[in-house]
Amino acid sequence: MSKFPQLLAALLLSASACGAVAADFRVGVVDTERILRESAPAVKAEKKIEKEFAARDQDLKLQAKQARDIQQHLDKDAATMSELDRRSKERELANLNANLQRMQREFREDLNLRKNEELAVVLDQANKAIQTIAETEHYDLILQEAVYRNPKIDVTDKVIKYLAGESKPADEKSGKAK
Repeated sequence: MSKFPQLLAALLLSASACGAVAADFRVGVVDTERILRESAPAVKAEKKIEKEFAARDQDLKLQAKQARDIQQHLDKDAATMSELDRRSKERELANLNANLQRMQREFREDLNLRKNEELAVVLDQANKAIQTIAETEHYDLILQEAVYRNPKIDVTDKVIKYLAGESKPADEKSGKAK
């Protein structure tokens, strides 16, 4: 029975030590999707991709308009056209539609590939920013995905500002090296 008080004292001591460690434990949470939507590098990448694909998009729109025009011409004048002319226009429309579908599929595939490449670069920059913030502001853990995040521990705004070059973590501002 003399071991019980010792065991109880050891448990109380370890519980209080865990409480002291837990009190110093800093956790942050980041909304990665928001960073990929709102951060300066993400917005810049989106504009770059839009500019890069604008000519192809215009070409697709032009081809789609051409197909609509041929379809309207066929709908309007099919009864008065010769059989040979009607078949020729139908073949032209079918070829144009097949080409348009191929071009749209390639466009989507290329666009998705470029978006993924650019977002990977942005995500890498965000991860470096998160690591810098964690080290300079002494976070023990920063999670990138969470079902629930308390606004008090959400550091997404800090990461977005850091990526925009608007702010540096607290210790970098004051010149402290830790």
